[in-house]
Amino acid sequence: MESTRLDTPTGIEARLGWAPGSEPGERIRKLAKQMLAERLEIDAAFVNIDREVPKQFGHHPQLVAVVDGRDVPVDIRTASYRTASVVALSDPGLLVGLDIRDHQADEVSLREIRDHSHLWGDSLWERASNEQLVLHWSRVQAVRQADPRGVSIRPEQVRLDPPFAKAWTPERRAEYRLADLSRGGFLVTMAYGTPATD
Repeated sequence: MESTRLDTPTGIEARLGWAPGSEPGERIRKLAKQMLAERLEIDAAFVNIDREVPKQFGHHPQLVAVVDGRDVPVDIRTASYRTASVVALSDPGLLVGLDIRDHQADEVSLREIRDHSHLWGDSLWERASNEQLVLHWSRVQAVRQADPRGVSIRPEQVRLDPPFAKAWTPERRAEYRLADLSRGGFLVTMAYGTPATD
């Protein structure tokens, strides 16, 4: 599998990997092991990547890193698209979400974006190019992945500022920063922030 380190905000590291014919689960585990081995300065053979047991119905299980029978205090976030995956490591407590997709969307995807998303102003919606729509949608999906409520947030609830640098959802005070990590033919978006305090 080929992989490359991505330029990320402080406190987060990410790597993009791709391999024709590979399965997403295989790719994300290999990437996570490689990244943790580098971070801990140990051989990757000593790093185990497990999937946590869901705590409740609807809970999206995350990957858990284990070394010497102990959980490593790191959050692992992933996203996959076709033959590519992106993995991010961060300190616990930081909210991180990822999205990966092609720069060009097919007609079915564009219809879904138009039906369920909300561009930065309704007056600009009809004039938005396909590239703007896909970029917007990638940001929306990354925010949904970062937010603790996950996919229970409808895409139309996510709001972005005009330059696509910040995002929020109306019913929470949490604010997310957005980073473009795109490489090659893949549009890669990261949303990151801290939990809202009530």
